Amino acid sequence: MPRAEVRALLAMAWLATALGAGTAAAQSRTERLPLWELGAGAALAYLPDYRGADQARGYLLPFPYFVYRGEFVKADREGLRARFFDTRYVELDVSVGATVPVKSSDNGARAGMPDLKPTVEIGPVLKIHLAHIGEGEPGRRDYEFDLRLPVRRALTWRDGGAVSVGTLAFPQLNVDRKVSFAGARWNLGLLAGGYFGDRAYHDYFYSVPPQFATPQRPEYRARGGFGGWQAIGAVSATYGRTWVGAFVKGDWLNGAVFEDSPLVKRRTNFAAGIGVSHIFARSQREVEVAR
Repeated sequence: MPRAEVRALLAMAWLATALGAGTAAAQSRTERLPLWELGAGAALAYLPDYRGADQARGYLLPFPYFVYRGEFVKADREGLRARFFDTRYVELDVSVGATVPVKSSDNGARAGMPDLKPTVEIGPVLKIHLAHIGEGEPGRRDYEFDLRLPVRRALTWRDGGAVSVGTLAFPQLNVDRKVSFAGARWNLGLLAGGYFGDRAYHDYFYSVPPQFATPQRPEYRARGGFGGWQAIGAVSATYGRTWVGAFVKGDWLNGAVFEDSPLVKRRTNFAAGIGVSHIFARSQREVEVAR
């Protein structure tokens, strides 16, 4: 196994251990925070061209930072969500994902094929809170263990408008732990689950139409179904107005319905990234938030 993959696995093993260790800060169960905060940041990430690719690249990705702590609607690191029912046990949120663009001229497996345009994935996610420690609201408790059931539609931009490229689901188990370290309350998270996509979604990434078939890349038609496994470990903390975070991600395509696609060159992929953001503006109005 390449040394970089060993380091990534060790980092994920360390994170899994850390989730069960440490002591949360003994602080008040509530605190007053601004109703909204607005900022910006950037992330440096190393990502494969697509799940199953044997080529990867570094990206510098700017991103906005927005937090809203309304009574009914909230938007923060946990995502955008509305309180439709008792959130002590179940939440209905918005799930968002994305894929990077790929120039086929820069990817040996896709040489001569159309470029892969970036996609944005959006849809609902049902969060079932299986266990927790702490009396705060979901996302701020000392320890949380959830079952999450996101379903997202993938969209890209083509011919002057948004076009669907399929639907995917990513049922997952998620563990979050808050620990005090280096003068901040750190969020440690680990999730793992299986990917499922319909035929259109897998077709976008893994099919080889007849006109693009070669002796080394035979024609292939992807089908819908199981798309492999994924695990993500992440850490983050806030110091004053500055947020810092990092992640490592592993993908395993063994058993995926498109595993035999000629565009799948590796059945194991790893990605990693670090990010920082800063809050430039916040509301004068404050709200009481449960810790």
